[in-house]
Amino acid sequence: MTDGPPPAGPPQPHGRLREVTALFAQLGMIGFGGPMAHIALMEREAIERRRWISRERFLDGLAATNLVPGPNSTEMGIHLGYVRAGTAGAIASGVAFILPAFLLMLLLSWLYFRYQTAPAVDDLFYGIKPAVIALIVVTSYRLFLGAVDDWRTRLLFAGSGALAYFFAGAEVFVLLAAGGLGLAWYGPRWRAGGGALAIGALAGAVPALVWEPGALVDVTLLCLRTGALLFGGGYVMIPLMEHEVVETFGWMTDEQFLDGVALGQTTPGPIVITATFVGYAAAGLPGAALATVAIFLPSFVFAVLTARFLEVLAASQLARAVLKGIGAAVVGTILAATARVGESAFVDGWTAAIGVVALVALLRWRVHSAVLIGAAALAGLAIGGIR
Repeated sequence: MTDGPPPAGPPQPHGRLREVTALFAQLGMIGFGGPMAHIALMEREAIERRRWISRERFLDGLAATNLVPGPNSTEMGIHLGYVRAGTAGAIASGVAFILPAFLLMLLLSWLYFRYQTAPAVDDLFYGIKPAVIALIVVTSYRLFLGAVDDWRTRLLFAGSGALAYFFAGAEVFVLLAAGGLGLAWYGPRWRAGGGALAIGALAGAVPALVWEPGALVDVTLLCLRTGALLFGGGYVMIPLMEHEVVETFGWMTDEQFLDGVALGQTTPGPIVITATFVGYAAAGLPGAALATVAIFLPSFVFAVLTARFLEVLAASQLARAVLKGIGAAVVGTILAATARVGESAFVDGWTAAIGVVALVALLRWRVHSAVLIGAAALAGLAIGGIR
C-alpha cells in the first residue's frame, strides 16, 4: 500500500511540445525590447523556472547561434525548442515566437498603406523617423565597439561602408568579401586561402537569386537571401533590403521603408519582422506571408544545425574568423544604408532636434526603444499641430 500516487514522470513528447508552444507564444507577445531582452526572458524561463537546460549548455547555444546568420534571439528560441522537444519543438518554438509579431505587423501594414496620407499619420511618422535613425546609429556604435578592434577590422569597416554607400545594392558582395578576408586574416593558415576562394565563388553566384518573374517570387527570393546573410543581428536587414525594395523593384520609397523599420521597432519579437511590411507593399497579404516565411526559414535551418553540432561549431576557428570579418563590414554597411534613408527623416530643424534628443536619451539614459518611439510620435503630433 502506498501513501499516495506515484511521482509524475517526465512530460511525454506531446506534452513537451505543448510546453514549448505555450512558452514561446507567451514570449512572442511580451518580447519587446530587442534581442538581449528576449534572451534574458528565455534564460529565466528555460533555466531558472523550468530547468530545461543547464546554464552552461544555454551559453554554449548562445555562442553557437552568434556564429551563424539570422536574428539571434529567434534562433536561440528555436535552439531551446529543439533541446526540449526535438525538431518538432524547434518548429513549434520558432513559429510561436514569430507569429504574434507577424500578425501585429500585418495589421499595422494594412493600416499604414490605407491611412498613410492622413495628416495625423504623417505627423506621427514625422516624429518617429528621426528617432529611429538615432536608434540605428546608437546600435551601430555598440556593434562597432564589439566588432572593430584592430587595423584590419577598421579597414573592413571603412571600406565596406564606403562601398555600400557609393555602390548601393552591392552589400551582399561586400559582406561575403569581408567574410573571405576575415578567413584569410584570422583563420587557420592552411585553410584560409581555399575558404576565401569558396566565399568569393559564392559571392559570384548571388546574382542568380535576383531575377524578376513577378513580385511574389522577387520578394520571396530577396527575403530568403537576406535571412541567409543576417550576420550581426536584425539591423543588417536594412542595407541588404533597402536598395532592392526602393530602387530595383520600386515597391516603396526610402521614406516608406524607414516607416516600415519604425513599425518593426514597435512590435514584439525580432526587428526583421519588417519583412512582413515589405512583402505587404510588394504583393499584399500573400507577399507578407511569403516574405515572413522566407526571411525566417534560414534561421530554422541554422538553429537546428547548431543544436545538433554544437560542440563542433562552438570550437570552429573558421566560423569565428569569417564572422570577425563580416562583423566589421556589417557596421559599415548599416551606417551607409542609414545615411541614405536618413535624408528622408531629417527634413527641417524640428526633425533634427528630435534626432539629437533621441540620441542623447539612448546614450545617457538607455531609454527603451518602445518608449523612445512613443515619445517621438507624440512630439511629431505636437509639432504637426503648430506647423
